[in-house]
Amino acid sequence: MTGISAWDGKAAKGTSALAARVLELVASGQASSRAELAGLLGVSASTISLSVAQLVERGLIAEEGTQSSTGGRPRKALRLGSNDEFAVAADLGGRHARIGVVLPGGGLTDVSTVPFLIADGPEAALPRLAETLEALAEQRGRDQLRGVGLSLPGPVDIVSGSAVMPSRMPGWNRFPVTAWLEERFGVPAAVDNDANCMAVGEHTVRPAEHRKTIMVKIGSAIGAGVMVDGHLYRGATGAAGDITHIRIGGGGDIPCSCGNTGCLETVASGAALVRILRERGVDVSSPEDVVRLAVDADPEATRAVRRAGDYLGQVLAANVNFFNPDAVYLGGILSTLEPFVAAVRSQLYESCHPLVTEHLAIERASLGADAGLVGAGQFALQRAMAHALRGAGGAEPATDRFRAPAPRHA
Repeated sequence: MTGISAWDGKAAKGTSALAARVLELVASGQASSRAELAGLLGVSASTISLSVAQLVERGLIAEEGTQSSTGGRPRKALRLGSNDEFAVAADLGGRHARIGVVLPGGGLTDVSTVPFLIADGPEAALPRLAETLEALAEQRGRDQLRGVGLSLPGPVDIVSGSAVMPSRMPGWNRFPVTAWLEERFGVPAAVDNDANCMAVGEHTVRPAEHRKTIMVKIGSAIGAGVMVDGHLYRGATGAAGDITHIRIGGGGDIPCSCGNTGCLETVASGAALVRILRERGVDVSSPEDVVRLAVDADPEATRAVRRAGDYLGQVLAANVNFFNPDAVYLGGILSTLEPFVAAVRSQLYESCHPLVTEHLAIERASLGADAGLVGAGQFALQRAMAHALRGAGGAEPATDRFRAPAPRHA
């Protein structure tokens, strides 16, 4: 590349708050032209041009080629100053991790699934994962690595970069994952809850007009991530999107991992379906077994899956009526089942006000299993930008200012 690296702190010195926001939108793939930036930020074309010129001069972004337009002069396409920079990321599960290279703008490559036993605890599991990610970075070009991102299947305090009382992650409570990664890799790292990562990842590929969305992950447990005007919304204490522990009538007195009874998780999660089917004499031991049976149209599994979708729809309906989003996206292993998705959709249309559902999109995550991976990588790249700008005395990207002082529960 010619010019200065997009992550060079010296290059970022003096960057204005607006220019930092422009950089964030280009990096995340939400905008690729001056006109799109002006529309998203609500400022004049001349103001955007000044900020873009400032970033181009410092080598932070570049303009090349043209985009098709509906008339008038062709528009130049914006991108980060280098096509080679990247983050490595991992989306952790109980028995495996999905890993890959995430590019500025949300591009994803070199994706694979590797063994990962979360029950081994961080001291044993993280070094093995790090070796795999390091090999991935070396293959891509270690000198262009800018960040490392992890998606965790439990509550995360992003300030300390650690999981907090995760029910399915023995030994991980308060372990400083972010600090460990930064010491190991020597670049900024970001760790977040899997539902938040999925929300951010899916946002990079969705229509620009979908500015207010809810992403729900339905795997062994249930979590939700909320996007507001293109930003992940965390709430006052980081707990926004915590629908999994909402009490629901169908839950009765079934004990939940949180210590209460009758939570949504006890009747609608993958773990709940395993328990329910085993109680009915069906030989299952994992959500994957439930999915295989439902795909084969097993009547017990299909009934249980539909009921779970109905319960989730009931809880979502109250949130959709209140929040009035543009879209509800469903991810996680249960979202692959049409009876489950249909039950959620039916409950939302039945229980929500017609004005709320008139233009509401209710869809599976288009990135599927990769949504969390893309989001984790985007968090890492945004953290790298924030570090560069802060270190040079420049403005901090707006996304990083959504950090909350307490953990997000899911």
